[in-house]
Amino acid sequence: MLTSAVIHEAFAHPSVNYIATVPGPTGFLVAFNAEFIIALALMMTVLFVSNTPGLARWTGIYAGCLVAIYITFEAPFSGMSMNPARTFGSAAVASIWAGLWIYFTAPVLAMQLAAQIYVRSNRVVYCAKLHHHNGARCIFNRGFSQLLDRESK
Repeated sequence: MLTSAVIHEAFAHPSVNYIATVPGPTGFLVAFNAEFIIALALMMTVLFVSNTPGLARWTGIYAGCLVAIYITFEAPFSGMSMNPARTFGSAAVASIWAGLWIYFTAPVLAMQLAAQIYVRSNRVVYCAKLHHHNGARCIFNRGFSQLLDRESK
């Protein structure tokens, strides 16, 4: 019979901890700040690039490059989450709850701040999508067709 102990012994090396996201050795405050900064930068990038004619089609590439940079350089400080659901899932399986509040607050606060900064910059909001040319409508419906028209010129 497969019990959690058997599964743990067979599939979980203690150093991996089910890929739980935990703050690095520099502590919770550094982890919070790191998560806040990467979430703010990612959201600002998505907002500015996705709403700039001529660049909008590259939004996914910009975001992917940032995530690769974050994994490489920021992960030692906070584990590089930016996704509360992913962090919660691995924490629940591993029963590791250290600093979970960081991953639920920092990205949300940072992305809300990024949205406020963008809106207050008086820039046009066309659509904040990673992939504009996939046939899916923009749920924000704020001039997406204008963005496509401006890109084609």
